[in-house]
Amino acid sequence: MSVLIVDAANVVGSVPDGWWRDRRGAAERLRDRLAERDPAGGGEIGEIEEIVLVVEGAARGVESVPGVRVDPAPGSGDDRIVELAASCAERGCVVVTADRELRRRVRAYGAECVGPRTVRPAE
Repeated sequence: MSVLIVDAANVVGSVPDGWWRDRRGAAERLRDRLAERDPAGGGEIGEIEEIVLVVEGAARGVESVPGVRVDPAPGSGDDRIVELAASCAERGCVVVTADRELRRRVRAYGAECVGPRTVRPAE
């Protein structure tokens, strides 16, 4: 079992559905979609012990719900994701992002990486 760390800004921004008009609402919809996810996972992710949604900017006010812990980055969301990946290196983690530089940074701590479509199919 591992921790799933989701780069909210990157995943929300992966589909041009008007998210830029309501960043907080888009992050809440992603959070809710993640909360409905089967913990046994499957596919590229596998079994998940905990889901952490990292938010930044206008989405910082999004609250946690059962099944998804929302982590508001005090500064850069990418920097917070790297901190989280480093802290769960022994447990194992999967980071959801398409950001190449972020992927490089978290892989240094043994994190696996998957793309946004893993948690948000194209609409």
